[in-house]
Amino acid sequence: MKKLLALSALVPMAFSAPVLAETSACLITKTDTNPFFVKMKEGATAKAEELGISLKSYAGKVDGDHESQVAAIETCIADGAKGILITASDTKAIVSSVKQARDAGLLVIALDTPLEPIDSADATFATDNFLAGELIGKWAAATLGDAAADAKIGMLDLAVSQPSVGVLRDQGFLQGFGIDLGDPNKWGDEDDARIVGNDVTAGNEEGGRKAMENLLAKDPMINVVYTINEPAAAGAYEALKSIGRESDVLIVSVDGGCPGVDNVAEGVIGATSQQYPLLMASLGIEAIKAWADTGVKPAPTEGKDFFDTGVALVTDKPVDGVESIDTKTGTDRCWG
Repeated sequence: MKKLLALSALVPMAFSAPVLAETSACLITKTDTNPFFVKMKEGATAKAEELGISLKSYAGKVDGDHESQVAAIETCIADGAKGILITASDTKAIVSSVKQARDAGLLVIALDTPLEPIDSADATFATDNFLAGELIGKWAAATLGDAAADAKIGMLDLAVSQPSVGVLRDQGFLQGFGIDLGDPNKWGDEDDARIVGNDVTAGNEEGGRKAMENLLAKDPMINVVYTINEPAAAGAYEALKSIGRESDVLIVSVDGGCPGVDNVAEGVIGATSQQYPLLMASLGIEAIKAWADTGVKPAPTEGKDFFDTGVALVTDKPVDGVESIDTKTGTDRCWG
């Protein structure tokens, strides 16, 4: 009996110390194979370890896999995460799931790809994607000079659902090239005769190759190719190479990853707009930590409705009037 009394006296003491709940966060990307999202995951993981945050990562099977992202959001809510970082595959359809997360008290930050409308997320950390497109458009037009008036342009976009990131880059390129836009909130409605057509790539090399083949079937004399990202650009190059036209077509892109910068140095891509996904992700983790500790949400860049993480044009063939960095600098910076 004395032993039992002694044990019962110890039990309350064993459970009296407060248990500190670990702050947890989720990263949801479009895929886990695209180098851009691999780097984003690296940035989030490193910052989470530094700040003592438990991070779980999810990704779609391919770019455009909306259902997997919805399931990931539901899992994050059920797990009691404090916040979610997401690059949405379908920037409109994901909004209802994001609202569920926010209603449950999670901070939701869009990375790279703004939701539609943009205030569906608590904050957005992204490249100015319109500016990224505009830079490569201006560079392409200046590189061609007078020949830009007779250009034949192939547009290699992302997906038929037209997520915001794809629309912004596409429309930025066209404006930079000097082509009048139709509805700036969508691509494909322009009536400029220089545009041969639009096709979609799913943001990967195989998709880029097939889309380029499709557009070449419409007009084999395409001489300018806009691509949504560098994997798509690599696929477009292979399609052009197969018909012996890899050296006389100007390819431009967006991402600025280390492989993409190498492709610029090798002449596969003429110029690319460099983004900084590691920075996006690390800032996002810091914001979730601040939200968990203080309840304060991140503020956008002054004059913008998102936090601008920067962009730089990378090319070894600079043109007047378009600020750029060379591939050596681009390699030093790639995806920091």
